[in-house]
Amino acid sequence: MRRHPGRREAAGQVSAADRGGDPGLPSARGAAVGRRIGIGLMYGLWRPRVLGAWRVPAAGPVILAVNHTHAVDGPLLMGTAPRPVHFLIKKEAFTGPLDPFLTGIGQIEVDRTAADRVAITRALGVLGNGGVLGIFPEGTRGEGDFASLRSGLAYFALRSGAPVVPVAVLGTAGRRGRAIPALPPLRTRVDVVFGGPFEAGDGSGRRTRSALDEATVRIGERLTAHLADARRTTGRG
Repeated sequence: MRRHPGRREAAGQVSAADRGGDPGLPSARGAAVGRRIGIGLMYGLWRPRVLGAWRVPAAGPVILAVNHTHAVDGPLLMGTAPRPVHFLIKKEAFTGPLDPFLTGIGQIEVDRTAADRVAITRALGVLGNGGVLGIFPEGTRGEGDFASLRSGLAYFALRSGAPVVPVAVLGTAGRRGRAIPALPPLRTRVDVVFGGPFEAGDGSGRRTRSALDEATVRIGERLTAHLADARRTTGRG
């Protein structure tokens, strides 16, 4: 079995990769290291079934909009997406050894209580460099039904012009493992379903408040429709 780098090794690789680059932007090489770690962990702990990954554009900026019901949803997507992903992650997760690790694998710390200009700049930088930005558009864990969207996703989509790919993660919520109760049962199947990319804007190029509100509604309709389709496809109701 191919060895996957651990936290300390990942941080070292990323630090070397970033020398001479823009220290303010998340490391693309770090995200690639994070993807390899995610592949090893997610396929080692569970049995992911990935559907529609071919729908993710192979190059250029992309925003993955993911429903969120469990703490493993982010790592699961990192290990199953066809491209390395830079996630916007709440600042509360960047504590202790997780701080340098998450930063090292190209993830973006965000303060959800205010307009975090640093996080916004870094996220737009990822898209400007043709990378993949991962967002939980509901802002926090919940029912995972896209019922209440924040405007951040629409903002990034309109500012960058990047297409949005809806992603449904199913099978992680409401199940407690025997070995580790905080996690879904080990070696069980979880589904990750990618939808088709779409443009959040109306084609006018407007970035006004009304355009942002309209884009948020448009995105919500597409994400909800994809989730319903994913549930029918996977038989998860």
